Amino acid sequence: MRADNSQHIVEAARRRSEYTRSKAVQALRALDAAGEPVTFETVAKRARVSRSWLYAQPDLRTEIEHLRAAHRRAPASPVPARQRTSDASLLRRLEAANTRIRRLTEENQQLREQLAGTLGELRTLRHRAAVR
Repeated sequence: MRADNSQHIVEAARRRSEYTRSKAVQALRALDAAGEPVTFETVAKRARVSRSWLYAQPDLRTEIEHLRAAHRRAPASPVPARQRTSDASLLRRLEAANTRIRRLTEENQQLREQLAGTLGELRTLRHRAAVR
């Protein structure tokens, strides 16, 4: 009677599965970090796995679809999805810029008025000096 070696086969399959999964995750992260399009095709090629295997992995499938959609919204953006600015952050930056523009406009107006006053005083002094 032969010995039951099925545990070794099961263990080898588990290790192969973990290795394949780690390659796919690494490919996904590398594509995103490089700002390259993240699609099932690109991840499969980079990780050297089949697209059908990627579709069968629910968490990887969700992440690929999420990153693919994010890339479609910003096709010219070479910035990885995790580093992209949120809408709320953009609104705060816009509000801060508008506040700064308003303040600089007011300061510019004050400086123009100050310059006009100084030029008026200078003209008056020159006119008095010419009259004497």
